[in-house]
Amino acid sequence: MPITKATLADIPELNILINSAYRGEESKKGWTTEADLIEGIRIDEEMLTEYLHDETISILKYTDESGQITGSVYLEVKGPKLYLGMFSVAPVLQGKGVGRALLQQAEVIARQLNCHTITMTVIRTRTELISWYERRGYTFTGEIQPFHSNGRFGDPKQLIELIVMEKTI
Repeated sequence: MPITKATLADIPELNILINSAYRGEESKKGWTTEADLIEGIRIDEEMLTEYLHDETISILKYTDESGQITGSVYLEVKGPKLYLGMFSVAPVLQGKGVGRALLQQAEVIARQLNCHTITMTVIRTRTELISWYERRGYTFTGEIQPFHSNGRFGDPKQLIELIVMEKTI
């Protein structure tokens, strides 16, 4: 299926996809849910609009045969590194190759942008997700960051720490 850059017209569909992949009952149909860790929304249309107006940020979208967005990933150039975040796959499609395809395309984009490292943060207690990234060549850098919550995009139900993972490409 095609992977292309998201546009402003995609914002309503991206908003639904990303929130359903991370939070709420729908997210529990997949294995990447944060619903038991963080309550509230993951993103809103206003923030997605801000992202798409920023020249350093791209959001890739994966669409199915009918043109529905079933996966997405946020990419931001941060100096010599490409930051990867908000990695989202429709919960019922997780484990079917959508995420792997998006990750591979993110690596292609990193090379095109002359970024030789992809970096990301992952919730420290998400061992199954960390293992998934490790199987794709990402390693824990040793850096741990706090989860910053201003309440806009969710409130943690417990202390959350983020580990930094990277892959040299």
